[in-house]
Amino acid sequence: MAFPRVSRHFLAFHSQFYIEDFGWFSRFTQTRYPFPYLRSPIPFSSLVDQSSTSNDEYHVKNQSQSRTDESFVLNQLSDLFPLLRSSSATNSHEAANSEKQIQVNKAADGFLSPEEKLRGVFLQRLRGKTAIERALTSVDVDLNLDLIAKVLDRGNLDGEKMVLFFNWAIQRPMIPKNIQTYHIVLKALGRRKFISYMVGLLHELRTQGVNPNLETISVIMDSFIRARQVSKAIQMFRNLDQIGLNCDTESLNVLLRCLCRRSHVGAANSLLNSMRGKIPFDGTTYNVVLNGWSRFGRVGEMEKVLEVMVADGIEPNGLTFSHVIEGLGRAGQVDDAVKVFESLKENGLVPDTSAYNAMISNFISGGEFDECMKCYNSMLSNNCEPSVDTYTKLIGGFLKARKVADALEVFDQMLSRGVVPSTGSVTSFMEPLCRYGPPYAAMMVYKKAKRVGCRLSLSAYKLLLMRLSRFGKCGMMLNLWNDMQECGYSSDMEVYEYVISGLCNIGQLENAALVIEESLRKGFCPSRRIWSKLNGKLLTSNRVERAYKLFLKLKDARQNENARRYWRAKGWHF
Repeated sequence: MAFPRVSRHFLAFHSQFYIEDFGWFSRFTQTRYPFPYLRSPIPFSSLVDQSSTSNDEYHVKNQSQSRTDESFVLNQLSDLFPLLRSSSATNSHEAANSEKQIQVNKAADGFLSPEEKLRGVFLQRLRGKTAIERALTSVDVDLNLDLIAKVLDRGNLDGEKMVLFFNWAIQRPMIPKNIQTYHIVLKALGRRKFISYMVGLLHELRTQGVNPNLETISVIMDSFIRARQVSKAIQMFRNLDQIGLNCDTESLNVLLRCLCRRSHVGAANSLLNSMRGKIPFDGTTYNVVLNGWSRFGRVGEMEKVLEVMVADGIEPNGLTFSHVIEGLGRAGQVDDAVKVFESLKENGLVPDTSAYNAMISNFISGGEFDECMKCYNSMLSNNCEPSVDTYTKLIGGFLKARKVADALEVFDQMLSRGVVPSTGSVTSFMEPLCRYGPPYAAMMVYKKAKRVGCRLSLSAYKLLLMRLSRFGKCGMMLNLWNDMQECGYSSDMEVYEYVISGLCNIGQLENAALVIEESLRKGFCPSRRIWSKLNGKLLTSNRVERAYKLFLKLKDARQNENARRYWRAKGWHF
């Protein structure tokens, strides 16, 4: 079928008609439905000019303008999408734009952390192992073990990508190739329940010349048990010779400890019975299972383990009796626990710190704080040194009962005896103190812990900032904020919101606005609640111009944040 021949003037006329007719669509989309993800709009003005020229001139100019528009669009897209081009027309632009593309990538990655830069390589959907390793090598970061752990522990990489990244990292000259380095990826894979990749990497250790140890067994067994694959964990224990380890008493104790820590005490007890006569047991073997039953207060099962322990010729020690005392206390048999504790001296055994800690824990659970302090004083009189666990139980019990003065007194005794609390212990003290009452007690704990050289966690700093902000103690809050930054912690949006809210509570609106501007420069947008609080106070104080300028900055920041979120969801790291 032959189509009628259409003249060039006819096509030019109707093309101009359709462009003018649909010009309202471009104006409609630009005015009513703006696209926040496009920083600069694509110029559509070239489609609607040339209306007063002749058809020939329009045709020539339209060709030159379309080439200009095409070049402009290609340059813009090349900045956003660094794809490989194969055509001859695009290859001519590749050499000229390579330097520009590198600068754009560096500018786009400027606000990203080193671990985000490395994880961003896998968002680009590169094809082939070689391309991914080349992209990882081109990332400008100082690679170390801490950075490898951050990349593997966070984010949403799957098992294959985690193994690929680790195999690339282990080949770097600055990364030691030992079993401690492999523990990082084994823990990360087990935590994500990528069991098949973890087992595959475990069997590759011998080919790489790396020998596993007892910590490796603990990591592997704990990963199996966390994934609710207890039978596979026991099977792996029976086949330890395949990875170069022995199925002996120490490895059995590691598996029993993992099972009891994850509350699989029944499986641990069954394994203990099945291994009797095949592997020699020691006191630790029975104590681990006994500790597992004591956590649940299973007195009958504890008695059975004790009978078997004595029948095997193993003498119970102080740790054994401490587990018995703790189990009796959890079962509500505090009087029996006291009898067992007193029988230690009658049998010629001196109660150690673990036995005293078990008695203190039982008294605290029953709310008998007078008996608790008597036990603590008896501990000191018998020259038994309290441990960090002792003071943690005492202070935690007093704070839970809201006996703040007694808790602070015990805390002072703790520091005077040279016992330095851990970071987690101080955080556990801060949590109840920041739930009720003024922040003075929490600040006393903070100052005294800092004086003895204890490092506080970021959670502890946030708890203190939240409490100081609520009570309007902005001077103390700003000093604490400065101390937090000096300790190496960077401020996130939660910290900025506490500071802004505290400044608003005492009427320092200009300082609150400056803090918001600082947070916006760092890429953090405050919540609508905090912004509404500051905006309302600015409008109430007739500072409309300041509120409007701050609103415009917040609007641009939220658009940029939405754009980054959109592009990251699409796989592009901006």
